[in-house]
Amino acid sequence: QVQLVESGGGLVQAGGSLRLSCAASGNIFRINDMGWYRQAPGRQRELVAVITSGSSTNYADSVKGRFTISRDNAKNTVYLQMNSLKPEDTAVYYCNAEVIVVITEIKALDLWGQGTLVTVSS
Repeated sequence: QVQLVESGGGLVQAGGSLRLSCAASGNIFRINDMGWYRQAPGRQRELVAVITSGSSTNYADSVKGRFTISRDNAKNTVYLQMNSLKPEDTAVYYCNAEVIVVITEIKALDLWGQGTLVTVSS
């Protein structure tokens, strides 16, 4: 069974930093795009950052210059380094990845992690 497992959330003061990790495990052939989304209370889930298999990146305007997404393909892991955190960054952060598996055929799976809570106090 292929799954994504996140870690690294927690409570931090405004201006502080956190690093989120998300590791994919299982019988993986390849991973295409990997990304981070977040959902604040009462709001819709929104894209934070995405990184392609070739390491091209894209960020939400609200996090540009503060957050950095990266990946380690050997470890099937994506990271989100969050600096200069603001109270409005408080949310549950979800990892997402398109994972290619080969069972009886090649199949693309759109997987989500369980979510990790980031709380930024003012």
